[in-house]
Amino acid sequence: MAGLTIDLNLYADEAALIEALLAGDKHACACLVKRHGSQMYSVALRIMGDADEAEEAVQEAFISACGKMTSFEGRSKLSTWLYRITTNAALMRLRKRRADVVSLDEPQMSEEGDLLPRQLGDWSIDPSRQALSLELRQVLEEAVESLPPSLRAAFVLRDIQGLSTQEAAEALEISETALKVRLHRARLALRERLAGYLADPAQETAA
Repeated sequence: MAGLTIDLNLYADEAALIEALLAGDKHACACLVKRHGSQMYSVALRIMGDADEAEEAVQEAFISACGKMTSFEGRSKLSTWLYRITTNAALMRLRKRRADVVSLDEPQMSEEGDLLPRQLGDWSIDPSRQALSLELRQVLEEAVESLPPSLRAAFVLRDIQGLSTQEAAEALEISETALKVRLHRARLALRERLAGYLADPAQETAA
């Protein structure tokens, strides 16, 4: 695809692009990358925390997508299907790079499988929606990277990329209920991790 000059308006709509992809049009594949490459790279980078690894995962994802368009059934948006392939590629590379080891400072689990936060306090800021300071953004990024891959992927797709619950669930190939459970656990873990940074200074002084 290198060296091709692609007009993003070459294919009038998604249906036309899909038809061209199914026909094996190399320009269509390049157009697919142009249209969705930055989104997929953002997901891979958030999941993997490494720019080079993310690029490799995205390259694998698009090669896979262009090579198996016949498996796209059209029941979801093309972008959702790409998110699924990219997320799988990123998680597979992540598993190869390191084992999914539970951190010692990860929140404890109850017998029902829920997280038991140790220090939530009066935390009231949603890290996915507030304008955070540069320092806090860095802390948040590190906290996201500390999540187990399955929880991290759910948080990235739903709260960072802004996919709907249905789209995120489809991308991860899990039920919406399972997606909500993972998202809840991810949010609780992040809130605990950020509690010290978001604590009320007046309360700390009083303590």
